[in-house]
Amino acid sequence: MTFQPGSELSDEEVRERVDAAISDNDVVLFMKGNELMPQCGYSQKALELISQHRDDYETVDVLEALDAYRDALEDHSGWETIPQTFVDGEFVGGSDVLGELDERGELADTLSP
Repeated sequence: MTFQPGSELSDEEVRERVDAAISDNDVVLFMKGNELMPQCGYSQKALELISQHRDDYETVDVLEALDAYRDALEDHSGWETIPQTFVDGEFVGGSDVLGELDERGELADTLSP
């Protein structure tokens, strides 16, 4: 039996949540799962990279309405893959971009307030 996530959230509610999370937080990570239980390796990697440089950041679990979150996030970033990181309202990238920034020693500056 395959798990098919259902959602009580409308597309508009998801868009409002995405808009609010991006505008209300200095750093926000849209991820599969949550801080305590990431649900994919890419989300876990992004979370680890961010938490090395910041104590205060927001995470949003997209699994409750994955397709709607993908669509809403793509409107902001041009990407449909998850995870996605936004800093000061600007799209930074997924775990691969965060990893590249970290390797170049630029991630701390990118995430700093």
